[in-house]
Order: sequence, then structure tokens, then C-alpha cells
Amino acid sequence: MAESSINPFEPLPADSIIYRAILRKQWIDEDTGRIKADAYFLRANELGLSVNLASAYSLEQCANLFRKCYGIASLEVGRVREIGLNVEQDSPDHANITGLPYQEDNLVEAERLAGLLAKRSRIVWKLE
Repeated sequence: MAESSINPFEPLPADSIIYRAILRKQWIDEDTGRIKADAYFLRANELGLSVNLASAYSLEQCANLFRKCYGIASLEVGRVREIGLNVEQDSPDHANITGLPYQEDNLVEAERLAGLLAKRSRIVWKLE
């Protein structure tokens, strides 16, 4: 039986940079200026966490994809894979971080992985 969701894209190289848009102001810690784990929780209707490929967008272009963007966090694909997750490209300029559990299915693991992603990312653009 043929698999219905064959991904036409090659796996992203480990040194590829991805951008996570910070769409809620509370995802940035006002005291430290760092991204909070909240930015990396999988929502109920999502199969993966939406990220954009840095190779396809400048920081400003990425921010302008959204009605309201408070910042852009960058992550290296290899650093995502180090913690047992993956980044799967689904279009020429977009990918999803996959392998995260939903909070309602496994809160402890969802919090652990979101925290690790937050620690591995850095804010590279912020709304002034």
C-alpha cells in the first residue's frame, strides 16, 4: 500500500536555520528578553510547530508574513534534532517541528521539550 504523505523535500541539513515567529507578546520574557517555552507548545489543531526557512526570508519578510509579530526566534535544525525532534519541510519556504506531544497528552514531556527548544533558540528580531 502506498504511503499517502510522501514528502517531496529532502531532509534539511543540520546547519539550516529556521525562524519561529513570536505571535504573542507574552512569549517573550520582559526581564530577560529571551523567548519563553510557551512559544513552543503544540496547539490542538497543529500537526507540528510552524517555522519558516531562513534561506527563504529576511527577518523583516518573515515578520511581515503575520498581522502582528512581536519577534523572530532562530533555531538550528541540528539543535532541534539533538533533543529527539525533527524539522520537516512542507513547502519551499516553510517547515514544521515534529515529534512534540500535545500538552493534554503528556504535559511533563511537552513542557520539557518546549523548554529545551526555547533554550536553544535566540531572538534575532524584535518589534520595537
